[in-house]
Amino acid sequence: MWRVYVVALAVIFVDQLTKWLVVANMDLGERITVIDSFFYLTSHRNSGAAWGILEGQMIFFYIITLVVIGFIIFYIQKFGKESRWLRLALAFVLGGAIGNFIDRLFRQEVVDFVDVYIGTYDYPIFNVADSALVVGVILIFVYTLLDERNKKRSNKK
Repeated sequence: MWRVYVVALAVIFVDQLTKWLVVANMDLGERITVIDSFFYLTSHRNSGAAWGILEGQMIFFYIITLVVIGFIIFYIQKFGKESRWLRLALAFVLGGAIGNFIDRLFRQEVVDFVDVYIGTYDYPIFNVADSALVVGVILIFVYTLLDERNKKRSNKK
């Protein structure tokens, strides 16, 4: 069970390291081309949630994030023994939530830098914590679907 927290700490470490590198080495708004017309590193700040919604509502984000972190830890302790995939998913969500919480707490904004274009669409700039959150949620969704399917199969027997 302790490995869940090691994975979450690894996500937090990589997230904070990459954000520190961006802040230390790039000016705000600076863009570095990695793959032309597809992938850039762009120094950006976000004082809201995804896509800049609820901009500047730090107290709200502190409360919501602490509740989410508490819920994830509870869920890990109560249901984490069920599946290695569920533990991994929860570790990613926990690490991502804490990574962005650290930014909000100490910077009053989140450092974003991964800038991807899909055709002509400029996807909102994001970071490692955001990626971990998305991967974790997708894994939880897939785990839930597969778990429900398996329960239905075992009930038919």
